[in-house]
Amino acid sequence: MAKSDKKPGTRRDILNRLKSNGCSDATTLAEGLSVTPMAIRQHLYDLQSEGLVEARAEPRPVGRPAKLWYLTEAADRYFPDAHAELAVSLIDTIRTSLGENALQALVLERSRHQTILYRNAMEDAPDLRRKLDALAEIRSREGYMAGVEETAEGLVFVENHCPICAAAKACTGLCAMELQVFADALGPGYDVSRTDHILAGARRCAYHVTERETVDS
Repeated sequence: MAKSDKKPGTRRDILNRLKSNGCSDATTLAEGLSVTPMAIRQHLYDLQSEGLVEARAEPRPVGRPAKLWYLTEAADRYFPDAHAELAVSLIDTIRTSLGENALQALVLERSRHQTILYRNAMEDAPDLRRKLDALAEIRSREGYMAGVEETAEGLVFVENHCPICAAAKACTGLCAMELQVFADALGPGYDVSRTDHILAGARRCAYHVTERETVDS
């Protein structure tokens, strides 16, 4: 059966694919969405005219450079922002009215609740992969578009979107505590290190998670 040139939601599907997988060429997008490359290119040009995507050329060993498409900051409005304006306003109000110490106390309390919630979600998982899958499920419900990748270096927990990005920029403690929350929720048998950080300019947040080796006494 030939691929269809039209598919409901294709434009949004393209945005979701680029958000989850990073920059991609039209052919790869077409294969993933079961749409013809010609149709995908038309959608991409439409999205480009709206300022939602841009393209760059990437040299290849053989043949012409590949045209890779990626999201612009303008595309952020299509993904959850967890009421960014309200969150930033509340942070500013707390900081102004109650002081920085009160704001940090709230961040710590939020982190404590998160730790309990995530620990409970993972406690019945029999191994690290299933624990991270459970964490990815609950974080995705919170808007983080989370997942787990298997790499040569081990398991990587990824978050392709930050629904509290605006709030995290206003209060860096919100983001800084996430690494500790994941480590505390997993427990003392695991090491967690952040390898990519959206606030530092990366496309996503990523955490390398390994099981600690037990040392015989």
